[in-house]
Amino acid sequence: MLKPNPRLQVLTASSLILIALSTYMVLIYAPREIIMGEVQRIFYYHVSSGWIGALAFFVTLITSIIYLATQNERYDHVAMSSAEIGVVFTTMNIVSGSIWARPVWNTWWTWDPRLTTATVMWLLYIAYLFLHAGLEGHDRRRHITAVYGIVAFVSVPLTFMAIRIWRTIHPVIIGSVDPDAEGQFDMTTKMTTTLLFTVSTFTVLYFAILWHRVRIQSLLEHMSKLKYQMYNN
Repeated sequence: MLKPNPRLQVLTASSLILIALSTYMVLIYAPREIIMGEVQRIFYYHVSSGWIGALAFFVTLITSIIYLATQNERYDHVAMSSAEIGVVFTTMNIVSGSIWARPVWNTWWTWDPRLTTATVMWLLYIAYLFLHAGLEGHDRRRHITAVYGIVAFVSVPLTFMAIRIWRTIHPVIIGSVDPDAEGQFDMTTKMTTTLLFTVSTFTVLYFAILWHRVRIQSLLEHMSKLKYQMYNN
């Protein structure tokens, strides 16, 4: 049985407090966007969930490389857990973007370069999770999924750069501005503060979830080994 970890408990409590504060900032502190109105408030969660998706897949990349170099199974646990979290937050990013797009673009979905590359990235990491769950043999599974996790990461920077490489209707809020982008808006100081706070909140939440998920995965792996030994003795 997993023992309570005081540092993890503090991190979990901190993430919950930050979520409450970020909700206040998104709904109350941040001003109402003049053109898009209240629907623009989903932007803060849309960007933050997209950031966590990219961060999670980057952690999968790094820990996959470390696993191949060290053969330490704990790094495989981190890689798989992080990919799992990344898929969840990328799903949130895609769904929130669709909700935002409906009143702004007058459609729930369009095959815009950013949306297309984000969907491909999402599918690649869903395949990673299926691969990790479906392969037999611990060492073989870890090696194959580590290599896959490294190759799949190519989709992450491609997704980020899509709206800067191709003509797109997706707004570029930070960096260059595409005059053809629909839903483009200028951020006030309060909007910027709210965005940075929400991104920071989601980052703390990510590490709290990752820590919990790795602990659970380690326990599952331990149980799997015990079952294997029991049936082969």
